[in-house]
Amino acid sequence: MPQNNSPFINALSQFLFKRHYAKSTIDTYIYWVKQYILFHNKKHPKTLTEKDVEHYLNHLACTKHVSPSTQSIALNALAFLYNQFLSQPLDNTLFFRKATRPKKLPVVLTPSEVKRLFAFLAPNALLPCQLMYGSGLRVMEVVRLRIQDIDFDYQSIKVWNGKGGKHRLTTLAPELFPTLKLAIDQAANIASHDLDNPSYSGVWLPYALRKKFPSYRRDTNWHYIFYARNLSLDPEDGSLRRHHICESTLRKAIKVAAKQAGITKNISCHTLRHSFATHLLASGADIRTVQEQLGHSDIKTTQIYTHVLERGANCVTSPLSHLMSIDN
Repeated sequence: MPQNNSPFINALSQFLFKRHYAKSTIDTYIYWVKQYILFHNKKHPKTLTEKDVEHYLNHLACTKHVSPSTQSIALNALAFLYNQFLSQPLDNTLFFRKATRPKKLPVVLTPSEVKRLFAFLAPNALLPCQLMYGSGLRVMEVVRLRIQDIDFDYQSIKVWNGKGGKHRLTTLAPELFPTLKLAIDQAANIASHDLDNPSYSGVWLPYALRKKFPSYRRDTNWHYIFYARNLSLDPEDGSLRRHHICESTLRKAIKVAAKQAGITKNISCHTLRHSFATHLLASGADIRTVQEQLGHSDIKTTQIYTHVLERGANCVTSPLSHLMSIDN
């Protein structure tokens, strides 16, 4: 487990690890607790009150102008800190200003821009990016893909524990079969080699799964398709494992490729998922189908992509177009 200079933060990290929180959740909670402590001039959270929590949440909304989701994450971190770690439960009726920020329309690439982007992507990033665009996967969903998650017979991908802990099936382009099968063969070979290492502890599994099926960690099918180059120590228990590639690898690769391809839009990994949804709708797919593919709980989240397709804002023709068409 990574060590911090603060004994308090170290104790909180250990508390989270023992309760089998995901590393990304732990990192997020630690970040917000640190920011909260710094905001209050490094006072110990035990000495602070609910008014101090409200003050900080107001600061995020009014001074930092964070998004509603960011403020909500900060609140979740502080609620865990007080309710679980310090056993000083917060009142359910905290009074603070809710962050508000108008939702932005998603950045979407045209099909030709997607093709240009792929032409400049580094070889190790191409297939994961093709899956993000071709199957609508989030970046963490693609890097966490395991060998058994691919179903070539039904041209589908099983996404486990996506955002909100939801599972879903999404489409798989048959054009990717040869490349994906090659990647799976390479991952299986690496897994077999690792399993011959007496120091290797097997692939990482969620706590409930590893407890119920301890043999799965040494099953090749449970290993990651997009595996890290080197073995590393698991921060949770110090076991030697091979993790999946870091999502930052794909984020950096997309930025570099976009620049080389001359794409001036501010794009990210999530742009490929946005493009997947928009292009599906443009090709005539039903919005409910797109909702299922993306794993959205509320169809209103999916409907934002219909706005992207409404060229000229709700298909309104500008009066300037009429004016320019009048013969002098």
